[in-house]
Amino acid sequence: MSAERDYRLAPVWRAAMADLGINPADVLRLAGLPEDLLTQAEIRCTAAEFVALWRAAESQFPDGELAVEGVKLAAAETFTPELFAALCSPTLDVALDRLALYKQLCAPVRIDLVRHPDESRTATLHWIDLDNPAPPSMAAMELIFISRVARMGTRRKVSPIRAEMTLPPERLGPYEEYLGIEVSTGSSTALTFSSDVLHAPFLTSSESLWSVFEPELRRRMASLQTDSSTAERVRAVLLESLPGGRANIADVSRRLGVSARTLQRRLRAEDVSFNAVLAEVREKLARHYLAKTDLPCNEIAFLLGYEEPNSFFRAFQGWTGQSPQRHRKSVFVPEAMH
Repeated sequence: MSAERDYRLAPVWRAAMADLGINPADVLRLAGLPEDLLTQAEIRCTAAEFVALWRAAESQFPDGELAVEGVKLAAAETFTPELFAALCSPTLDVALDRLALYKQLCAPVRIDLVRHPDESRTATLHWIDLDNPAPPSMAAMELIFISRVARMGTRRKVSPIRAEMTLPPERLGPYEEYLGIEVSTGSSTALTFSSDVLHAPFLTSSESLWSVFEPELRRRMASLQTDSSTAERVRAVLLESLPGGRANIADVSRRLGVSARTLQRRLRAEDVSFNAVLAEVREKLARHYLAKTDLPCNEIAFLLGYEEPNSFFRAFQGWTGQSPQRHRKSVFVPEAMH
């Protein structure tokens, strides 16, 4: 069974709903999502949940122009990874490269770029992990977002030279008014910018800030693999959180942005349990600490999230048939000898 990828939601969702007069509790209930989703420190959801959240929010917006108003608020009030990456760029040309690379951190969207003989460039959207086409307004939102980046960077009301959608919204007027161009119906959902717009300087450019944040963005992308299983994501969270004593399913599910019940269900679908993944991570870390450090066994126990050392000693005996002390004698190599 293929694993469901999850995405980080921008923290502006709740604030934007308030500004737009939408009740978050109503939206989450309609979407069938946990009622505390938008209050979690790291909000994550699958592609299907992302679409459900969008549809529910759209149903509560009386004017039917959620895409236009939502992007204006989001771009003005929060720096999502892909927006920050784009605005630090020297030009829209570079910004499109960065959007294509980092967009998947925050939405189930892939951006493909094509440069034409006249040096114009087309950004085409493809949806990831969706069984059905994305809602037309959600696709329109992504086009507006790219246009918004161009305007924020240049501080000019620039427009694309072509705009196309496979399934345009019923009311195209607000979107065409924002984009400054007619939207045609075609075989793709895409924007094309002229060479002049692509190479206009971004007044928001900051290569020094970009150099600071780029490594973290690359790390996040490396962890966002299409074939990453839920078990692998749980392992990654445990590796970070165990030293702080956060080893229970409630903490891990909160970090992953899902309920504990959902996490258990996804793990069962992969024929593994949370406790089995936890034991595997603890054993690997224990072997590492014993072989590569001279930390006392009591300290290792706490780094592995055990409340008292005897629990660690019993667990290690069960994994290896040896006590931690005996195992260390057979494998320990001082760091200076590497």
